[in-house]
Amino acid sequence: MKTKTTFAPELIIPNGITDISFYSKAFNAVELWRLNNDDGSVHVAGFTIDDALFHIHEQTAHNGGFSPDKYNGTTVAIGLMVDDVHAAVAQAEAAGGQITSPVTDYDYGYRQGSITDPFGHHWTIEKIIDPDILTSGNYGK
Repeated sequence: MKTKTTFAPELIIPNGITDISFYSKAFNAVELWRLNNDDGSVHVAGFTIDDALFHIHEQTAHNGGFSPDKYNGTTVAIGLMVDDVHAAVAQAEAAGGQITSPVTDYDYGYRQGSITDPFGHHWTIEKIIDPDILTSGNYGK
């Protein structure tokens, strides 16, 4: 059986975290599995949002990743394409996310709003609202 190529980000969280329910509450993510440390904190967990797979992993010396709070920032924003950007951003905020950019329709054909999750990861919630701009080659001309 051939494996389908997919993009599955691994989000690094601080050590000692026991509650990762934000993702289920904010994005209706389904937790597929979890490996806990002896103290009950999360070592690694797998989630899906619809068919999109991602992992949560605690910060460790050997994985080379850092949770965003380590340097008060992040090097990546996770883009999440949805049908209703307003509803998804509101749901993420209600679950504990902080809105960093309100939902806006942009002239490059996207509706986007941004949140930061409780672990410092940046999420851009988005929908293509004008695909013609993206395919015309005329954006910015």
